[in-house]
Order: sequence, then C-alpha cells, then structure tokens
Amino acid sequence: MNRLKTVPPLLVLAAALAWGMRGGAADTGSSALDLARRLNQAFIEVADQVSPSVVVIRVAHKPEYDLPDLENHPFFDLPPEMKQRFREELEKRRRDRQRRGPELDGEGSGIILREDGYLLTNSHVVDGAEKIAVQLKSGKEFEQVQIVGVDPQSDVAVLKIEARELPAARLGDSSKTRVGEFAIAIGAPFNLDYSVTFGHVSAKGRRVLSPQRMWDQDFLQTDASINPGNSGGPLVNIDGEVIGLNTLISGMNSGIGFAVPINLAREVAAQIIQKGRFSRAVLGIEIRTLGLDKEYRDQVTAATEGVVVRRILPWSPVADSDLEAGDVIVAVGGKPVATAEQLQAEVRTQEIGKPVTLEVVRNNQRLKIQVKPGELPAEASVTVTERSREAGVAAKSLGCKVQTLTPELAKQFEVEVTQGVLVTEVESESAAADKGLAPGDVITHVDRKRVGSVREFSEALKAADLKKGVLLNLVNAQGRRFEVLKETGD
Repeated sequence: MNRLKTVPPLLVLAAALAWGMRGGAADTGSSALDLARRLNQAFIEVADQVSPSVVVIRVAHKPEYDLPDLENHPFFDLPPEMKQRFREELEKRRRDRQRRGPELDGEGSGIILREDGYLLTNSHVVDGAEKIAVQLKSGKEFEQVQIVGVDPQSDVAVLKIEARELPAARLGDSSKTRVGEFAIAIGAPFNLDYSVTFGHVSAKGRRVLSPQRMWDQDFLQTDASINPGNSGGPLVNIDGEVIGLNTLISGMNSGIGFAVPINLAREVAAQIIQKGRFSRAVLGIEIRTLGLDKEYRDQVTAATEGVVVRRILPWSPVADSDLEAGDVIVAVGGKPVATAEQLQAEVRTQEIGKPVTLEVVRNNQRLKIQVKPGELPAEASVTVTERSREAGVAAKSLGCKVQTLTPELAKQFEVEVTQGVLVTEVESESAAADKGLAPGDVITHVDRKRVGSVREFSEALKAADLKKGVLLNLVNAQGRRFEVLKETGD
C-alpha cells in the first residue's frame, strides 16, 4: 500500500508566494499551482523509484526470547499507555510462542543492499529470531533467510536471501546531507507495508544514549513520521538516495526520529559481509567537543577546536600511553578533528593494534602522542568502590577533605596510582559535589602540577586562581578523568 504524506499547506503557500514574487501578480495563481503540482510529482516519483528496493521483514522469535525492556527499548520514549499496550501484546505473543511454537509475530523493514540478495536492516529487528521471512515489493516472499552478521553497537544487521538481479537501493553520502533538506521514510509501520512519509532532516550529529547500548556514532534526526515497523527501512533524499537507516523514535507522533547515517551502515555492512562481524577500533576514552565544554575551554588558549579527553577508562587500550585526561585532541593520523563525532569516525577506521599519532594540546603546547587503538570489549563495564569514612585535611574552598595516599589506601580503593591525595569526604552542595567528586577519588595533579602529599596539595591550591577555576586530575577504579572546580565560598 502506497501512502504519501500531504504537502503541508504552509509549504505550498510559501512556495506560491516566492514564485509569485518572481513571476509577477498577473500569473501568481497558475504559477503557484504549477509549482505545487511539480513538488507533488517529485515526491510521487521518489516513492515509486525507491519502494522496490525496500523489503518487509517478519520475524518469529525463539520461545525463550525475553520480552524487551520497554523502558530502554529502541523506541524508548513512549507514553505510559502505549508501553502498557505493547507490554500486554508482547506477553501474549510470548505465551503463544510457548504454546504453538514460533510464529512470524514481529515486523520491521530493510533495504536491498546488493542485487545478489544482501539486505540491510537494524540488528534489533532480528534480535532473538528463530525464523525470518522477507517480502519484496512485488509480493514475492523468501522464507530461507540467513543472518550474515549483526553489530548491536551501531544497530546494523546484514541478511542474505537466495536471489539475483534484485533492485538494489542507491546509497547516498550522508556526510553531504544538509539540515533542512527533504527526507522521505519508507517502511512498514504497524504492519502497514510500504507506507511513505516525508519531512526534513532536522539535525545532524545527534547523540543518542541508551542503557542498553553505548552508541558510538552520531545520528541523523528527522521529522518524517517514523513508528514501530519502520526500523531498518530507508530514509532517502529528494534524489532517491538512501541517507540513513530509520532506527529510533522519541515518543509517538512527536516528529523526532533518528536514523543511522548510511556512511556508517555501509562501512559496517562491508566488514560483516567480508568477515561476518564488524571490528570497531576504540581508544577507550570519554570525550567532549571543546566548544561544548564551557568550563574547560577557558583553560585552553592554544586551540579553538578539538576534542577534550574527559576520562580514560580502566580497560582503555591507551591507558598505558602518554595520553592524559585534560588533553585536547586536534588531529588523528594527521587529519584534523573538531568534534567528538569526527574523532570517533577517524578512530573507528583505524587498524586495531596499529600505532596512530594523535596531535594534542596540553598546557597550551602542541604534542604528538602515539597510541594503539584496541577493539571495544564485549562488556566494557566499570566497578564502583565503597566510600571511605576516614577523616582528612579540609580543602574548604572546594568542599572536600583529603589525605595523603598510601599504598594500603591505594589497594583498598583499587586505584592504579600510589602518589596523590585521597578524597575522604565531600560536602553536599559544594564545588566538589557538583563535579561528582566522591570519597575514593585520588587527586594526582592540581593545574597540571603533580601533588604527592597534603602539603603539596595545599600549596598548589594557594597558587591557583579558584575564582577562574582549578584543574584537578583524578583517578579512581573507573579510570582517569579531570574536573574544573571553582570556589564556592569560605
């Protein structure tokens, strides 16, 4: 069933006015209607061109497949009544599976990646699948469907059907996609196969976080209507090129949807087809775009663009390198990076275990540091240590107490350093509390100066400009990080 969303009246009105101003008052009516008809025809042609490259995917889940956690489901921001409706329906399906065996009770969308039968969709569409069926626009169905590989991190999956001369989708270049351009979604929302909706690209570089996943890429945001069943289907531009895989929504009919950029999906799919999985190179660091780090950017004068290393995680492959929390990465392998998304994209394409040079700014000086990216662990978890109740010397201006770190305390709090001062207490509503300092944190540097005792810590604080902000480097069992603290009062 083809359904084309009506052109918003305001859009037609704006086009008519613009055309009228150019063409003159005498022919405003006919010219405006002609422009509206041509715009209408453009959307029809895109739908006709792209739909044959879209597939409907139906899934029979394994009897033991657990119900999705609707609080953290990819369609995560649903009204309570909708969540309850889904919960009841999913529970009914689970009971039916246990009683009658697997049935094709789940549905999503996908695109034809290659004419020899390779398909692209979301990994959450086929998660827990025991059987998969694929339907083409022509109505032809395939019940023998192979899962070539999945990458939950990017929510991309590749399927294979035995077919030839399929109408493969035309893939665009999502890096050239511009905010404001038309975006058209095609898929099977609520079992309504080949529904077509349209809107615009609302934003690029959106970060989407979920407790279920550590999304490592940016998303395209669109106001084209996307609903459950659209997952894995294409988001295309006015030229009929796929620019993204529809993946997430925020609320129902909210006009906020997210798509995996097609450049990333293509990169992941190529590796999956070649070797059955996607190997993702990472540095294991928590980062933030310098321009968005309001407090820290005032501390850096030698760089106006770059990416701040906020934390080095304990499992990080660069934990033993010369990279430090507080460094600003400005280039990877000679290629400039200005945003966190650009840094991740550059690192992701590096060869795992092969040295790469990072250009960083530290103490307003440019340095070159060699690191070896590693592969993201299957479970990159962290541990939380217990809080200390020991007393220490007060740093009243920051709202915390510290004491000199000893080997025994380092072992107790599971930290990798043996030199510094241990935070033993943190006052509520203080500068330290606001920045997340907690008993068990070890302060190793104050404004880049190493401190190994309470005396050195106190002297460093006296020399610091607490009104402007003091830079603290910290270590705990969760890794290395830095914070900028400002004085809150006596």
